[in-house]
Amino acid sequence: MPFERRDIDLGNKPDWFLKVSPLGKTPVLLVGDKPIFESAVICEFLDDTLAPRLHPKAPLARAEHRSWIEFGSALLNTIWTFYSAPDEAGLRAAATDIRSRFQKIERALGAGPYFSGQPFSIVDATYGPVFRYFDVFETIGDFGILADLPKVTAWRARLAERSSVQAAVQLDYPKLLLHFLSRRDSALSRRINGEASRT
Repeated sequence: MPFERRDIDLGNKPDWFLKVSPLGKTPVLLVGDKPIFESAVICEFLDDTLAPRLHPKAPLARAEHRSWIEFGSALLNTIWTFYSAPDEAGLRAAATDIRSRFQKIERALGAGPYFSGQPFSIVDATYGPVFRYFDVFETIGDFGILADLPKVTAWRARLAERSSVQAAVQLDYPKLLLHFLSRRDSALSRRINGEASRT
């Protein structure tokens, strides 16, 4: 589907963006002059209006997928807690919490290559951005979050191969994220900057 993409500097949000984004967050999809916000809602709208459908046809399977999409949204909040943790104890606690969530996902995954085998679904689209954080986190330190989770690891690798997942961000995304994280005044930023850790 043809579209125009506009990247937003969330540290310097333009006025036009604040007028169309009630929460001041990305993403926002403008359909004509109508804004649709929140990632899951945008995905649902696109699935309702475009083919092929990315949700399962069966109502129960669709509901299960929606549950794991919500789980992914909650996981993103936990990732925020991780990179915002003020000290090493908070960082370790958040890493443990994230790992326990991925252990639940490990038990839910089938044989692959995607969340429900085939085809690619909105659940898969939800977790592409989740895994992208770990591409950067793993350059900072070994937090053991994804260790010994073979299904999650294989799913992550498969998603990273998709051109749609790759094209969802700018090529310099890892550098931009690392710069963003380095300015957080958090335990993680102190690791990035080589500063002594708070206990």
